[in-house]
Amino acid sequence: MIPIGTIVKAKAGRDKEGFFVVVKSDEKWVYIADGKRRKAENPKKKNPIHLTVTNTVLSHSMDTNRNIRKALTQFRED
Repeated sequence: MIPIGTIVKAKAGRDKEGFFVVVKSDEKWVYIADGKRRKAENPKKKNPIHLTVTNTVLSHSMDTNRNIRKALTQFRED
């Protein structure tokens, strides 16, 4: 299970090579959002096998799409 707030990179699917934030997870699925194409209100359901987990876990709240976009922009710049 991938912790909420973790930045992940998609390895497969339409969003391949994109960075996302985990907004929800359960035993089988991970729900990811990027704040632009995939909003926090309607996250993408993804199999964890198709994700590369980064070592970055965001400590602040990822409740708004603006916060998600801002965090991912800072992550890509680093």
